[in-house]
Amino acid sequence: MKDKNTEGSEGSAISRRQLVRYAGVGATLVAASPLVATGPALAHDHDDNDGKRGDSRNRVWRAGDHHVHSEYSGDFDTSVNPPRFSKGADAVYPIVTNAIMAKHFGLTWAMCTDHGGPTHSKVNLEQAYPDLLRSRILVPEVLQFWGMEFDAPALDHHTLMIPHHSGEAQQLFELESRFAKNDPFPADPGRNTEAKMIEFLTAAKGMGHKPLVIAHHAARSATGLGVYGQDTPREFRNGNNLAPEIYVGFEGAPGHQAGPLNGGARGGYGNHPTYGGYDQMTARVGGLWDSLLGEGRRWWITATSDSHVHWTRGGSDFWPGEYSKTYVLARQDYGDIMDGLRNGRIWVTTGDLITSLDLTASGQGRDAEMGETLTVSRRNRSDVDIEIRFRPLQGKNGNGDRPQVRRVDLIVGQITGPNANLDSDTNPTTKVEARFGPRDWRKSGQDYVIRHTLRNVETDLYARVRGTSTDEAEPLADGLESPWEDLWFYSNPVFVQVR
Repeated sequence: MKDKNTEGSEGSAISRRQLVRYAGVGATLVAASPLVATGPALAHDHDDNDGKRGDSRNRVWRAGDHHVHSEYSGDFDTSVNPPRFSKGADAVYPIVTNAIMAKHFGLTWAMCTDHGGPTHSKVNLEQAYPDLLRSRILVPEVLQFWGMEFDAPALDHHTLMIPHHSGEAQQLFELESRFAKNDPFPADPGRNTEAKMIEFLTAAKGMGHKPLVIAHHAARSATGLGVYGQDTPREFRNGNNLAPEIYVGFEGAPGHQAGPLNGGARGGYGNHPTYGGYDQMTARVGGLWDSLLGEGRRWWITATSDSHVHWTRGGSDFWPGEYSKTYVLARQDYGDIMDGLRNGRIWVTTGDLITSLDLTASGQGRDAEMGETLTVSRRNRSDVDIEIRFRPLQGKNGNGDRPQVRRVDLIVGQITGPNANLDSDTNPTTKVEARFGPRDWRKSGQDYVIRHTLRNVETDLYARVRGTSTDEAEPLADGLESPWEDLWFYSNPVFVQVR
């Protein structure tokens, strides 16, 4: 829930003159920018009858982005002590500009995740955080989380999302200053070890306000299919074993998706490509994600922009929400959105292929949805009914297109328990259970509905869904095709437990 003390401190810390100045900057940036879509802005929210139906807690699907960079992803002059920070070296937009663009492209929550560096914890605390407070006031329609792109010890970058509370700035300062591998000056090689990552997760787990940790572009450093780089299956398992309520997933669709529009690789995956815009760890059926789910892990995928510089200005990025969206089933409340991310009430899409997705498993008078578990009795040799309900885009996306869903796949895998091989990245039981085309779904209001029955379920399993605008049976390795012509959506799983 919102911390009332924090809201009060934000309001009192900024004068009316400062608000006018910041509002003018934001308005000028947007009005003068050639980067704003010429089509109508997407609605920033759903009303309670649009999106998730029948949720007694007034939750609806809310789009967001937990990996966005601002001008505070800057540079450090280490020829002086302490290092001198300068803004705008790697990413160029003010925090408020990102929030304005997130609102324009239909997001209701977002997170500024700037790079670390020597003594960056102090920059975050003293410079970036006050700008975030101003942005929250100027763009109240977008809930703006505080956190960073954490320089995870022994790993690639990760989201470090801090819960919204009166001590959020100090909490991030403590974690970054103590554990981020690039924060010490002079550099400390002892920070860049898996033991330090375990120490970080142990500290985070012990905090009263528990943060979230999500791996970024997890296979960007991989040199081949299943030949991993900085992030490995063993490290994911070890971290999730230690802090399952903290370390909860990775980006299924990484950012930098506009790379091909400037002759680069989608996601910046220069060593081994993405597949339909998704990381190999997610896109390969029976691959690493399925291996983790097959152990019964609650391990989720997200989709982000990783926005630094828009592609029309020479970068490789889309604005927050322009191309990739992470939908969370939640109230418009910091605490409930974070709860949705923690517990897998999440689905993701690119290019606004769809705007709503529900996945329900039912049996023996019970049902469960994304992130939840349906328990059925073994004695009854139960059938499990799967319902998939999705809503196509009614208007046009950020490219001025109205994409069409050509196929939806139901993917099912068995849950067989912990794997003794911490390096395992396969689940041989996972398969595409069924494929559905337009003739297989029926219209229900603005939605399309697909139903399928899993017969005589006798083992624990999970079910997940993906869909595409293409005719590819499996997502192909990405080249220089336009990302707008290769769209996919993925659900997180629903679990079935047989007892």
